[in-house]
Amino acid sequence: MSRLLPVALAAVLVLAGCSSGDTGASARTTATAGITGDVTVFAAASLTESFTRLGKDFEAAHPGVKVTFNFAGSSALATQINQGAPADVFASAAAKNMTDVTDTGAVTGKPVTFVTNTLEIAVPAGNPARVAGLRDFAKADLKIALCAEQVPCGAAAKKVFGAAGVTAAPDTLEQDVKAVLSKVSLGEVDAALVYRTDVKAAGDKVEGIEFPEADKAVNEYPIAACAKAPNPGGAKAFIDYVLSDKGKAVLTKAGFGAP
Repeated sequence: MSRLLPVALAAVLVLAGCSSGDTGASARTTATAGITGDVTVFAAASLTESFTRLGKDFEAAHPGVKVTFNFAGSSALATQINQGAPADVFASAAAKNMTDVTDTGAVTGKPVTFVTNTLEIAVPAGNPARVAGLRDFAKADLKIALCAEQVPCGAAAKKVFGAAGVTAAPDTLEQDVKAVLSKVSLGEVDAALVYRTDVKAAGDKVEGIEFPEADKAVNEYPIAACAKAPNPGGAKAFIDYVLSDKGKAVLTKAGFGAP
């Protein structure tokens, strides 16, 4: 009997070791269980490049997770969410559009402002119309593109024109800032107002001109999980990633300001 005791004790220790290992694996599985499947993010058009990068980085950090984006004007996105579109996360280019969804209960968590942005004049490469500043937007002989007023970049444009005492004469009003930027890149207009991040993203296709009144209309970007998020765990994880140091580094490189 005495010779059997060490063998029995060893068996118990081996079983205990396996049990401990299984518990750790189970804990890890539980910890990551909420970060699986698809995460659908509705984001302002001006976030296209930076959020696309963040989405790829997030997927790499969470194998098996797929991030799907819907980029558009914030006002259009807010309407879609209020009408029941399945979204996990909403990132708006203005507080007003976030309020539009929190007032209806479509977003119940507290939105967090994660970046800021300001406007910049965008002209085609070489600036063929010799646009010098904001006052040129009142010239009838120039082709001008702006965002529609209900879109955050359009609301910001209205503020800066008011601050400068300029009555703009736009030839076209677009529903998101990327549509405006496209008009400039293709040389269809002489000048436009877009975000400084869009000018930077366009590279050598456009040139940017800063103007002092831009500080009169700083856009704050809030982000929040949707109340009926199909993947609430994924929504929280993605928002946490955007707010992390890695997320901030990507957004800062894109030209966004700190909140």
